[in-house]
Formats: sequence, structure tokens, C-alpha cells
Amino acid sequence: MASETSVLVVGGGPVGLTLSCLLSGQGVDHMLVEAHRTTSPFPKARGVAARSMEIFRRMALEEEVRRAGLPAEHVCFYRGRDLVDPDFVRTGLGPRPEGADEHTPSPGLLCSQDALEPILLRRATDLAGRRIRFGTRLLSFAEDGAGVLAVVEETGSGIRHRIRADWLVGCDGAASAVRDGAGIAMEGPTGLGRYLSIRFEAPLGDVVRDRASASYFLTTPGRGGFLAVDNDRHWIYQHPLTAEDAGPPAAPSEHDRLVDLIRAASGVPDLDVTVRDTATWRMDARLAADYRRSRVLLAGDAAHVIPPTGGHGMNTGIGDADNLAWKLAAVASGYAGEALLDSYAAERRPIARQVIDISTDNARNRDSYRIDDELLLTAAYRSTAVSPGPGTHHEPSTLRVDGLHPGCRPGARLPHVRLADGASSLDLLGPGFTLLTAADSPAWLRQAETARQAGVPLTVRPVPADASSTRAPWSRLLGEAVPTAAVLVRPDGHVAWRGSDPLTDLQALLRRLLAR
Repeated sequence: MASETSVLVVGGGPVGLTLSCLLSGQGVDHMLVEAHRTTSPFPKARGVAARSMEIFRRMALEEEVRRAGLPAEHVCFYRGRDLVDPDFVRTGLGPRPEGADEHTPSPGLLCSQDALEPILLRRATDLAGRRIRFGTRLLSFAEDGAGVLAVVEETGSGIRHRIRADWLVGCDGAASAVRDGAGIAMEGPTGLGRYLSIRFEAPLGDVVRDRASASYFLTTPGRGGFLAVDNDRHWIYQHPLTAEDAGPPAAPSEHDRLVDLIRAASGVPDLDVTVRDTATWRMDARLAADYRRSRVLLAGDAAHVIPPTGGHGMNTGIGDADNLAWKLAAVASGYAGEALLDSYAAERRPIARQVIDISTDNARNRDSYRIDDELLLTAAYRSTAVSPGPGTHHEPSTLRVDGLHPGCRPGARLPHVRLADGASSLDLLGPGFTLLTAADSPAWLRQAETARQAGVPLTVRPVPADASSTRAPWSRLLGEAVPTAAVLVRPDGHVAWRGSDPLTDLQALLRRLLAR
């Protein structure tokens, strides 16, 4: 007897758990299986970028994540020979120039993965209950055109279950069993670097009090660097391994050697160090040849392995989940055709390609790159799920490395604008499509009602407009005050269409966007 569900998510890291929460928010029946019995005890990824925080804001998790993270002033890079170098250099985001536009209501922060995952798991479990199954691993799956039949096993008891799902999503990391089972190849270089990661406790809070940062890069003659978990007692030391290094010291007798490495790198010869665990890892820069094979889709590290130099890997995966969730919901609910899922790879794969290239360049120029909290805010999509505006070229989805230039361009994220009540324009959105208008136009309201009768979740939201003020929200969103203008925004916050003619056949437009 097989359990049945619309979507089976394999992998319970930040990407899989985010996808689960978003699917629940869209009303999609799904199951999630994760081989490990608990969330990750290792900090792993730590930087949560502004775009991810905007997604967590939509999930009503922003404040909880922020409480679990480090203060915003710690989002800096430190460079010095060791942690006590008097000639250190510390670079961060820098203060926003007076009068400059605010680009996001939810700036990024440091929240290590071991603190983030329990927050996401609690929310996913609150929403989906026993459909979230940790301690359950995927053994195999087969696809028959109408769905996927997966076999999973409870790791504690060995009991096996069959799960029949319409769609299978692999969020199971760089060594993805889902990707391998679907026969999707990975492309790109491996072995750009190899590191020994040592998680330890030491009273370094006072040592770094005047230089607290996210990452501490050691310049010559130092080796590797330190990653802050709490900038007090909990740390990770990343020690670069050479070809001659056989691997991680594992025996208890090697504890003293690990302590000596940490003391030498920190510049504190008598530092009281307690080593908690070690791991080795390899820096790769790889991209899946495709993100979809029939009824199997990939997200996160299963789809792209991104060098950590820049902190974009986990955040790119969270963006994958945000893009994919509403599309799976639209297909599962029947108001979109299955071809809508082809737009997932068209939109997200070129973004990952560019992030990989940026992060690889950062790895080669480690002493010069800076934190770019807003990089992922610049993503502009080109696909069949976007209706291009006049003069739009047919370039692929892309990021802007020259910074964010807000505008209501189709494919771009809706700009953040502060409303009179202090909320953000982003707070007007979702969970379905949103039609932003300058006023309660009867014509647009009729159009929206027709779309809803056809099954498309669509809400009309008037935005305050004042033609006499260039700082008014509607004027700032559009760049001009157009009383009849409207902006159609997708559930993931990206602009699907923009126009000014209330006679536009909105239902026909939605049919094209949704591949019906």
C-alpha cells in the first residue's frame, strides 16, 4: 500500500524545509523525508542574504530568524595575519548615504545553519505535521509518466514505505540521490580547494570585540581563516589542506595538533580550546545540466554547488524553493499547465550559473571581494512565465553585478517602497497573484474577478497614489504617475506584466503565463 501525495520533497536542510513551508502556504499536500534524525549540528552556511530574509518575512519568520542571528554590525570581513593583528582591515556594507533609497525592508544577517534549520523545521512541522519525516531516507524511485513511486526507509527501524507522488523534488545536497536517479549530469570543475573544518569553543569574544566580523581571513603568513558562529565562544577554523595532507586528524591523540593549529592561527598561544568535531570539504563549482527531468526537479545544492566565497550558496537554494513552490502549487491546483515547470530551469539555472562564476572569482581574489547583500535582489527573469515589456531583449535571466536599479520591469523583483503605515510594498503581495493598481478601478476589479472565476488566485491591491509628489509610493514604483496603470506580480514577488490599458484581456494574459 503506497501513501499518496502531490509533492515528495527529499532533503530537510534549509532549502527543503523552506520549500515545505512555502508549499504548505500555497495549500499543496506534500511530504518531506530527511535521512538524518535531527537538523544539522554543524554551522555550515551562515550568511542569510536580504532576498532570503524577504522570503522569510513573507513566511512570517523574519523576526525569529533575526533573533537567532548576530547583530547587523557583524556583517563584515576581517583581514589580518591573525586575530590580534593591530594592522587589521575590516570591510563591511558601509552606511547607506544620507537620502539614498532603501532597497529592502529585510537586510541580511548572520544566522548559522544549526540555528536556522530548527526554526524552519518547527514551522514546517506546524504546517504539515507528520508529513515531515526525519530519520527517513530515499532508497529508490521510478517514474511512469503519471507520477513517481518512491521507496523510503526509516533509518532506525528499517521499516520501508512506498510513496506515490505527482512530483519529486531533490533538495538532498551535492551528492543528490535524486539527481543521480534521474540521470541528470553535473558540469563544472571540482577540487578548487580542500579544507579541514574544525568546530571548537574558545573564549575569543574579548579578543575580537573591536573587530567583530562574519569571516576572519588570515593574510600571509597566516593560513585559512575563522568563521564566527556567535563571535564569542563558538567558532569554526578553516585550515587549507595541501596535496600532501592525508586527511582530517580523527584519533584522540591528534587533539593537541588541532589545538596547536587554532592557537597558531589565532595568534593567542595560550588560548583555552575545546575541539568539538572536524570535517573535510572540497570546494567545487558545478551546475546541473538541467533542473527538471519529466516529474523530477532539483533545487539547492542538488542543482548547483557554489563556492562559499560570497555566502550565496544557501541563499541561491532558498531562491530556488521560492520560485518552484508557487509553480508546483499552480500545476497541482489545475490552474496552470505542466509546461509552467519548464520556466523554473529557464529562470533559476542562469542565475546559478552567474552566482557560481562570481563566487569562483571571489575564491581566486579572496583578499579583495566584499559582502554583497543585495546581489540576489537584482535577479531578473526571462521565461514564458513573464510577459516582456516593450523593447525587452531576449537575454537569459540575469543578475546585475553593478547593483540594484529598482523598477517595475517584467521579470524583476517588485521594488521595495515604504508605505504610509510603515509597511513595505512587498507586504501587499501573495499568496497568489497580486494586481497592484493606482486606484480601485472598476475595470481592473472586473478583470480580476473573471480571472478568479477561472481558478486563478488573484487579489487587487490599490497602492496610494499622489501625482503631485514624486516620492509617493505609486509614482516611485512605476517611475511616473499613471492613473490607469497596473502591475501583475507573481506569488514569488517578481513582476509578471505591467500595463496601463484596463481593456487588456487579463485572463488571456494569465493563460499564456501559466501555460494553459
